[in-house]
Amino acid sequence: MTKTRNAYDQIELAGLDEIRNLQATRLKETLHHVYKNSPAYRKKFDEQNVHPDDFRTLEDLSKFPFTTKSDLRDNYPFGMFCTPMNQISRIHASSGTTGKPTVVGYTQTDIDNWASLVARSIYAAGGRPGDKVHVAYGYGLFTGGLGAHYGAERLGCTVIPMSGGQTEKQVRLIQDFDPDIMMVTPSYMLNIGDEMARQGVDPAQLSLRIGIFGAEPWTNSMRSDIESRLHIDAVDIYGLSEIMGPGVAQECVETKDGPTLWEDHFYPEIVDPQTGEVLPDGERGELVITTLTKQGLPMIRYRTRDLTRLLPGSARSMRRIEKITGRSDDMLIIRGVNVFPTQIEEQVLSVEGLAPHYLMEIEKKGNMDSVSVIVERAQGYTADAVALAAELQVKIKSLVGISASVVVKKTGELPRSEGKAVHVIDRRG
Repeated sequence: MTKTRNAYDQIELAGLDEIRNLQATRLKETLHHVYKNSPAYRKKFDEQNVHPDDFRTLEDLSKFPFTTKSDLRDNYPFGMFCTPMNQISRIHASSGTTGKPTVVGYTQTDIDNWASLVARSIYAAGGRPGDKVHVAYGYGLFTGGLGAHYGAERLGCTVIPMSGGQTEKQVRLIQDFDPDIMMVTPSYMLNIGDEMARQGVDPAQLSLRIGIFGAEPWTNSMRSDIESRLHIDAVDIYGLSEIMGPGVAQECVETKDGPTLWEDHFYPEIVDPQTGEVLPDGERGELVITTLTKQGLPMIRYRTRDLTRLLPGSARSMRRIEKITGRSDDMLIIRGVNVFPTQIEEQVLSVEGLAPHYLMEIEKKGNMDSVSVIVERAQGYTADAVALAAELQVKIKSLVGISASVVVKKTGELPRSEGKAVHVIDRRG
């Protein structure tokens, strides 16, 4: 254990001056790398009349242009790559549900760094060499499954590469294989918990002790629900395919106070979502990340659309990001009120007798937005559906600020996700 711990201590617990000096050195190298090797980046820099030689301090990064998902789609599939294709070891891509997928490429060095960062993340979550890790993230072009898999192996864990779906089989293998750690989306972990209850499996009797959950926003209320139902520590892993995949930041199990961002590989900024102005640490805005060590597809000031703030380090020297519970592009404007789906989730979880599953349906009725929130009874509860609906309706009105009709269905009637959950159907066009 001490050998593994020491391998991470040196940089994770380094002084802030050492971390900032390392970031400045790596940032300068990365800016020159993209300018030299990517016509797309060179054009963006030239249009903004900025050159890598203009970077002298970390504050100078704000002179450089943002990169967005549109840049990746405009240069689909490989136009943003900064190394020749014969040096690209692997390709991943987003789902592309709203257009062309965003495609990312990794050199072998990128893959090695990624595995090491996920290993570091699993360790920070409480995992140790020799643990068995049940990976229920999807495998394939999605970064979750293979990212978790390679990182767990790098740490010295035994990997159970289950992938998503086949929920009954998931529960059976958890009982039979005795994993210590689950890596999966939080919404699908709730589905697995429902299946355990259906089968009469007592989570307290299982070997699971840690859940490492990511790939979608989730609230501290959901953390409490998962931990109480499944008798595990639930911690947040953060990442996105454009930057690397899972393992960009990891919540430490001893504090559970927001993911520590691995600043030796990623430089964070918080900007005003409307103006792009850089905000000071502690102010809430949109997270922007610049990669410091990626070769195949470096990202310069990538606008993640995730809303959070930068906080001082706690369990580690590097800064934390506040737990992300919303994205600027997930925000709904309903009758002039800004609403995030996670605000609805918090209210659902606050009503005893409701399961932690919900669906928002939004449509126009005349000139007005009409909102329906569909929920279901928790297993074992027989509370009156009308009373449950009324309680949730009042909470949404008073704490979220919108009027909504509420429909309470029977246990298990809402569709279940095997990956990222769909919580909103917006029919307003």
